[in-house]
Amino acid sequence: MAMPLALAILLACTATDGDTLNCGGERVRLLGIDAPDLHGCRQGRQCVVGDGEAARQAIARLIGGAALRIGRVGHDSYGRTLAVVYADGANASCAMIAAGHAVYRRDWDNGGRVALDCPETAL
Repeated sequence: MAMPLALAILLACTATDGDTLNCGGERVRLLGIDAPDLHGCRQGRQCVVGDGEAARQAIARLIGGAALRIGRVGHDSYGRTLAVVYADGANASCAMIAAGHAVYRRDWDNGGRVALDCPETAL
């Protein structure tokens, strides 16, 4: 019985920004999307234009109270886990694109996993 409880604690996630979650200390970067930066765009970077706080709140609402499934596919240059995240069975990356809080990045979609899940977003 302890295993399901430990799993539930591990998958309790919070939104740190519009495309990154903190899941029990593990930083999880949603695969295939880019959301506006929470603290603005750092010099020398090309960033998505938009409201970073609104994007963070949108992903927080999406994952809040949802059953999460995290399909890990690797790590990025910042050491974050790259993953396809499903909230109550729905691909969180697709939901963020559909809501206008993120843009699809084919070059960040390892294996085209996000594109397969969200054809309705007209990637």
